Amino acid sequence: MKNGKTSPWAWIPSLYLAQALPYVAVMTISVIMYKRLGLSNTDITLYTSWLYLPWVIKPLWSPFIDLFKTKRWWVITMQLLIGAGLAGVAFTIPMPNFFQLTLAVFWLVGFNSATHDIAADGFYMLALNVRDQAMYVGIRSTFYRVATIVGQGLLIVLAGFIESSTGLEPVKFSISASPANYQIMARPAATSPQLLEGELTFVVSATDLPLSTQLVPADSAKQIKKYAQEQNVKNGFVLPESEAKKDSKFTLWWKTHVSQPLGNTLRKYFGNKSKKKDIGNEVGNIGLIAVHLSKAPVSGEKIVLNSSYDNGNKNISLVNGDRIEFTEANWNKPAYLAVQLDTQLKEEATTTFKGTSGNISFAWSITFFILAGLFLAFTLYHKYILPKPKADISVVKGEMTASNIFREFFATFATFFQKKQAGIAILFMLFYRFPEAQLVKLITPFLLDPTEKGGLGLTTSEVGLVYGTIGIIGLTLGGIIGGICAAKGGLQKWLWPMAWSISLTCLTFVYLGYAQPESLIVINICVFIEQFGYGFGFTAYMLYLIYYSDGEHKTAHYAICTAFMALGMMLPGMAAGWLQEHIGYENFFIWVMICCATTIGVCAFIKIDPDYGKKEIT
Repeated sequence: MKNGKTSPWAWIPSLYLAQALPYVAVMTISVIMYKRLGLSNTDITLYTSWLYLPWVIKPLWSPFIDLFKTKRWWVITMQLLIGAGLAGVAFTIPMPNFFQLTLAVFWLVGFNSATHDIAADGFYMLALNVRDQAMYVGIRSTFYRVATIVGQGLLIVLAGFIESSTGLEPVKFSISASPANYQIMARPAATSPQLLEGELTFVVSATDLPLSTQLVPADSAKQIKKYAQEQNVKNGFVLPESEAKKDSKFTLWWKTHVSQPLGNTLRKYFGNKSKKKDIGNEVGNIGLIAVHLSKAPVSGEKIVLNSSYDNGNKNISLVNGDRIEFTEANWNKPAYLAVQLDTQLKEEATTTFKGTSGNISFAWSITFFILAGLFLAFTLYHKYILPKPKADISVVKGEMTASNIFREFFATFATFFQKKQAGIAILFMLFYRFPEAQLVKLITPFLLDPTEKGGLGLTTSEVGLVYGTIGIIGLTLGGIIGGICAAKGGLQKWLWPMAWSISLTCLTFVYLGYAQPESLIVINICVFIEQFGYGFGFTAYMLYLIYYSDGEHKTAHYAICTAFMALGMMLPGMAAGWLQEHIGYENFFIWVMICCATTIGVCAFIKIDPDYGKKEIT
């Protein structure tokens, strides 16, 4: 190598691990963390979608990376700042206002990561000659995927392991339904739990609650559920809804005149119809189970009980209290879990629910501390191992001054929008992934949500396996096979098969939403198929970005294309959670399939050189 003795194998894998991990942390790990910490799908998708913004606007400052310092300096400095930011996330997770604080830190990590992307890609081109760039492009892509598996897979599994290993003994309770049972709308006696000796455990009012299959008045059942909800909020077991936040005048106007009326309409006409079909003014029988702790937890400690379906008849559902928080202030007060029978249930049936706990804040803090430590190691390693190419200088050579740089900067944007089919190209960049932009934000909440809420009820570790490992393997294989196909037949030949691939494989989530299978094998197969189809179809998208960027200002134009790519993920994702919470997972996945028409539609208008991609892009 002309610009140094260091082998590219010594720094390319670690550099692209460092490039991918912050993006995974900000865009994927944050979603799972917030879900486990009790945030609603609406808040998660809205606020984490805003985190795309640094990658959307990074072309605005990318030219200035050339003006100040070297690419090597930017890479090392950004890695140090990213590590500090990830440590900041770890420190702020246990705090009462963790949501606002962690979002702010994630925002800063996002800007540092986007800057690191610019510098790392620039350094790659400066440190290697053209031949070596082509030779190692597969290596950088492979280790970018490896980082995704580490972030979405291993780190999520680790967080899940810490969650499960730090919790109290799981608690189980069964509901026995029978026409012979006499209990109508069972409600625990209002007694004050007493301090018990021994280990800290959960205490339930009934481990086996018998309920009659006789129908009950709808108003009475509604009052029982309302009582449980009000008591849980009053005693601090349930976090206040996001509506309790102070809203600006515009937000209040928006809610009053737009989001609430629209949401009510969607819920009325497209919301999931209750599986406990009402018969006249009667509904399925309902019962409450009270839970408290045997003694006060350690001062400042929060114990979260997550309850969900374990086994048995699915016509008995947990309708309230699936997530409750115990502290030293409410440990000796009853937290209520409400269960309800389906109106169609007439015969004997038994269902068991399981409640697990764990120090969730601690688990995710440790996970982010590990990430922070990893970036400290990256910083120290790259400070000594990265080569120092002669072309990596702090100021642009020749007669280029700051004013010329600004002039060139604006000229770059002008030429981008003056290209042929610029409007169609931008529509393609924004809408090719319109369905996936919504689906990807709800995959992990869907996998984590209990079956009573329409989800699959997986544990954090299982999500790390299903989506973060098996799913990423499918995504990677799809991308590899897509690249091979495009290299042989060209982009134009494979555009339509890839567009249909990224669209039709979304059907697997329609199946998962309706069937809610318990088999982890079935879930893994479905997620693998969807992610494989996405990886295969995404190949066409990336090749088109390269195709459109070709020519003068290739690097800058590609950065603008990736900005539109990020914007196309950001905007649809912001509303995805709000939409899902109004129409349910089943209808949301149907909506995603309807949106696939946009993918097919934008492909119909773009024009591509028939020979493009056959040899040049592999």
